[in-house]
Amino acid sequence: MPETPDAVPGVNRPNITPLDIIRAVILVVAIASVALWGFAMWTFPWNIVLGIGSPLLVLLVWALFLSPRPVLTLHPFVRAAVELLIYVGVTLAWWSMDQAWVGLGFAVVAVTSGLFAGRRDLR
Repeated sequence: MPETPDAVPGVNRPNITPLDIIRAVILVVAIASVALWGFAMWTFPWNIVLGIGSPLLVLLVWALFLSPRPVLTLHPFVRAAVELLIYVGVTLAWWSMDQAWVGLGFAVVAVTSGLFAGRRDLR
C-alpha cells in the first residue's frame, strides 16, 4: 500500500484547504440563518413556507452558480456578485431580527473569505 494518498492510481482527490472549510461553514451558517429568519419572523402559515423555502432557495443558488462544480458557469465577477447577494440577504435577515451586530459580523467574515477565495482563484 502506498504511503501517500496522492500516489493511489486512478484516484483524483481535491486539495481541501482551511479556506474551503471556512467557506463551507459560512454556507451552513447562511442556510441556518435564513431558516431561522423564516421560522422566527413570520406568522403561522408563512413561517413554514419561508422557513423551508428560503434555505432551499439559497442552496439552489449555491448549487447552480457557486458550488465547486456549478451547473451554470459564470464569469468570476458575476459569480462574486451572486455570492454577495446571498451574503447581503443573510445580513439583512439578521438585521430584521434586531441582531445587527451578528449580521455585521457575518458580513465581515463572509466577504473577507470571499476576497481570499477570489484572490486564490485568480492565480
